[in-house]
Amino acid sequence: MIKNKTIVTIGGGLAGIETSHLLAEMGYEVLLIEKKAEIGGKILNWDHLFPSFSPAQQLCDDVALKCKSANLKILTNTELVDIKKEKNIFFLQTNHNLSFKADAIVVASGFELFDAKRKEEYGYRIYDNVITNADLEKKFKTEGTIVTPTGDAPKRVAFVHCVGSRDEKVGNHYCSKVCCVTAVKQAIELNQMMPDAVIYCFYMDLRMFGRGYEELYRSAQEKHNIQFIRGRVSEVAEKMDGSLAIKAEDTLAGRPLRMNVDMVVLMSGMEPSQGTSEIGNMLELKRGDDGFLKSAGDFAGRNITNVPGVFLAGTCAGPMTVAETIENARSSALQVHNYFKNLKNEKVRVFHN
Repeated sequence: MIKNKTIVTIGGGLAGIETSHLLAEMGYEVLLIEKKAEIGGKILNWDHLFPSFSPAQQLCDDVALKCKSANLKILTNTELVDIKKEKNIFFLQTNHNLSFKADAIVVASGFELFDAKRKEEYGYRIYDNVITNADLEKKFKTEGTIVTPTGDAPKRVAFVHCVGSRDEKVGNHYCSKVCCVTAVKQAIELNQMMPDAVIYCFYMDLRMFGRGYEELYRSAQEKHNIQFIRGRVSEVAEKMDGSLAIKAEDTLAGRPLRMNVDMVVLMSGMEPSQGTSEIGNMLELKRGDDGFLKSAGDFAGRNITNVPGVFLAGTCAGPMTVAETIENARSSALQVHNYFKNLKNEKVRVFHN
């Protein structure tokens, strides 16, 4: 075991906690720094997870247990304001004038949901009946029912895919990966909650790449009567009665389409978080064309950066599902361990020479 090595993990979401827990279990001293008051990240606001509809709370409980690992210390309400590297040692300064030294850093600063207000044509924060996927999930978790501002259950609901992703106008050309299957999951949940409601999904094309995702999509059509329309929504406007008028193009039929619905759900995609950008600047980490932090390789080097001793974990490196985030975090922990082993072996070779 390599002793007397300290690792600082930046970010207390799923990736940061998983990486920190594993490194602590290996015997390293790990300090996890989270800028918010509570660790756990965005999973805390989720109700059920695709494709199995397993309760997110189970994962939250697992996270809480891992945070009790020996050798793991956690600082919340804390932000890094400066990071310097001298030889193989990192010197970190926080907003509370705390200073730390680290032998390695794991960046697990996560992502932010695209701000749907930037797509003014959809009316988010303008019309009360236009919400995002995150808003809907919060309603599932905290309210257990879905109603319009008038107190009525919506009879017609439209999901709009790819909001802020694959969009030339906002400069995000990449796919956020999870939006399609999230829309299918949430549409099924709405149908189970309101069997008489008519539910539409407006999509560019459906990217159901994961195991069980295609089956979920088939179930949405065959068992839950979700109506899938291939087409881009161009405008959402509120009518006098509070309902919403949608303008779109049905690209399969090759004709314009108009319809009235009671609620619109915008499937906001992923963007690099502000914290990811700030940490990337402090450490002079390379970024991809999509703005996420760039790893050394697409295969074996996915957690390695251009700065020796700095590693990536989770969605700071690009959009990922929950399962992929956890797997990526485990890989990051192994990369850190290998880094220290290689440093030790290098010192042994130098000593013998």
